[in-house]
Amino acid sequence: MQAVQRVNSDGVELAVYRWGKPGGIPLLLVHGYPDSHHTWLPLIEQLQDEFQLFAYDVRGFGASDKPAGNAAYRLPQLGRDLRAVVRAVSPDRPVHLIAHDWGSIQSWEAVCEPRSTDFLASYTSISGPCLDHVGHWLRQRLGRASVRAWGEAGGQLLHSWYVLLFHLPWLPELTWRLGLARVWHRLIGRLEGVQPAANPSQLSDAIHGIRLYRANFIRSLFRPRQRHTQVPVQLIIPNRDLFVRPQLFDGLQHWTGPLRVREARAGHWQLLSQPQRLAGWVAEFARQQESHATRPQRETA
Repeated sequence: MQAVQRVNSDGVELAVYRWGKPGGIPLLLVHGYPDSHHTWLPLIEQLQDEFQLFAYDVRGFGASDKPAGNAAYRLPQLGRDLRAVVRAVSPDRPVHLIAHDWGSIQSWEAVCEPRSTDFLASYTSISGPCLDHVGHWLRQRLGRASVRAWGEAGGQLLHSWYVLLFHLPWLPELTWRLGLARVWHRLIGRLEGVQPAANPSQLSDAIHGIRLYRANFIRSLFRPRQRHTQVPVQLIIPNRDLFVRPQLFDGLQHWTGPLRVREARAGHWQLLSQPQRLAGWVAEFARQQESHATRPQRETA
């Protein structure tokens, strides 16, 4: 059963939800675009008997406040939102962070902050790279006199066509209003081979969430920062992802400490199509960190 609370982050109220075993290992779930906390429900069902689970609607989504202007959605602010939620739900114990898509992109901001190990016990990232890492990745590929390197960069740019679309004025919003929001859950169902429930706030989430792209992509890709972390990272790479290609994560070990990589035969929304398998990986990784038994390795599943 879920309970909701409001957490204030720099004047914006975030809707935070709770499930599971009181006193259990705390897991914090951060959704992507154009989702809300509802996208985690299949995974929560798998984990709630053992873990204490928290999820929140990112600013602009679901029942959280929706501040105006792109500046309110920049990565440093999103990182502060995450820390505010952690302080509210687990002030005395670091949480295990699990994030997908844009939730993962924005979570890297907090994961790569100094002293992040004080409030994060581990990080499981699904289909969402750090934009600063992507900026360095693109520079390295485009700076080589190599057909393969240029092909990798060009291939990812083609898969990210929607990012350019979202930077256009009014057209993305119009597309959602004209009917895309009504059929979105059915489109995802066809892509992933599942039947997801409709998101009750889909249109609002899609329109307000576009600000995430406009506030961050150009800034991060053209002026990437050096972003390292010592938080143990589990990277899950769905190799059938139509939006984020596996090679985009090449070299991640240079930015992290303990790193575990799993390759999944799944699409972008593995959390919907394979919640049982994903839950097993999340649970195993969290238990390992709790017992300090992490060893970097690569697996294909």
